[in-house]
Amino acid sequence: MSNFPSILTDEKIKDSNKDFRSALFSLDKNSIDKDNFVHLARIYSTTKQLDLRNKVLRLLYDFDFPELKDFFDNAYKKERYLDMKIYALRGLSQFTNEKEIEKLLQKFNLTLLKRQETTPYNYQEYELLRGQNSLSYLVEKYNYNCFKETLNQVNAQYNAMPDAFKGHFTIDENGEGVSLRSPEESSKMIKDFFSKR
Repeated sequence: MSNFPSILTDEKIKDSNKDFRSALFSLDKNSIDKDNFVHLARIYSTTKQLDLRNKVLRLLYDFDFPELKDFFDNAYKKERYLDMKIYALRGLSQFTNEKEIEKLLQKFNLTLLKRQETTPYNYQEYELLRGQNSLSYLVEKYNYNCFKETLNQVNAQYNAMPDAFKGHFTIDENGEGVSLRSPEESSKMIKDFFSKR
C-alpha cells in the first residue's frame, strides 16, 4: 500500500489549502513511485505558486522515469529563476548528453552574467546555485566541464560582491537552507553596508 497522501491526488483541491501544502512539504521521496509521480507533475504544471513548483522539482529531480524527460525539459524552459532552472537541469541531466547540456548552459551563463549588472547584490540566488543540491552536486556527479564552468562563474560573481552579502546561509544536499548567521546579524551587516554608501 502506498504512503502517498491522497490529498495530493485530488485535482479539485486548491493549492492554498493548508492540508494540501502540509502534505506536499512533508512528502518523503520514498513515497514517490512510477504510478504516483504524475500527481506531482500535474501540481507543478497547474500551480502559479513558486514555492510549490520549487518543492516539486526538488522532489522529482532524482527520479528517472522516462516520462519525466519532457517534464524536466518543459520546466527548464518555463522557469525564470536560475536556481529552479538548475533543479530542472538536474532532472534533465539523467536523460541528456553533455553536448546538449552545454548548449543550455551557454545561454544560462549569459543570463547569469546579466544578473551581476541588474542585481549586483543578489546573494540569495548565488547561494542557491552554489548549494550542495545544485551546481556542486552536478559537478560532482557528472564532472562535465560545462557544469564546472558555470559553477566557476557563479563563484566568481559571488566573490565579487562586498563581504556584507556573503556567508549568511548555505543550502544542504536536500535543498534546505542552513543559516550561518542570525537574522539580526545578517540584517545589521547589510544595513551597515548601505548606510556607508
